[in-house]
Amino acid sequence: MTSLLDDVRTSADWIASALDSSGYRADFSPSSLHDVERFMTEHSNSGTAVEGGLLAAGLGARLFGVGCYVGETVRLSLGGVWEADDADAAGELNVRVRLAGGAVVWPVRRVVKRFQNGPEDSVTAYAVLLGVDVPVFSDPQADRYKRRGLFRRR
Repeated sequence: MTSLLDDVRTSADWIASALDSSGYRADFSPSSLHDVERFMTEHSNSGTAVEGGLLAAGLGARLFGVGCYVGETVRLSLGGVWEADDADAAGELNVRVRLAGGAVVWPVRRVVKRFQNGPEDSVTAYAVLLGVDVPVFSDPQADRYKRRGLFRRR
């Protein structure tokens, strides 16, 4: 039996490969989060998978994979460790990253919110707010926070 922590890295790698083969940059770099945002925009519409899109089948597993990808990208950028509770019935939703500075974030939950609410819950803006140095382009939500300098690490 595999643990949730094993599933996190396997799912992050799986979705990275799937995104890459579908024309999205998925190399775990901060700038690749723009492609994750584009993927979410092109394949979901405020809580609904686009018919015939890449989220139309296997939605739960794919959102988990995208969340793991986002979390791993943040973790690689800021440092930290994944944490999970295999006994938690909602463990896939509750996997978290404890960042090097001690903050705890739930990237799978954020991706689910992005799916449900649309661009207002941008994953790129999320990463910027956490302190990831995402290059400024194409995501107005993230750009807004970078221009204001909110939550800038010192």
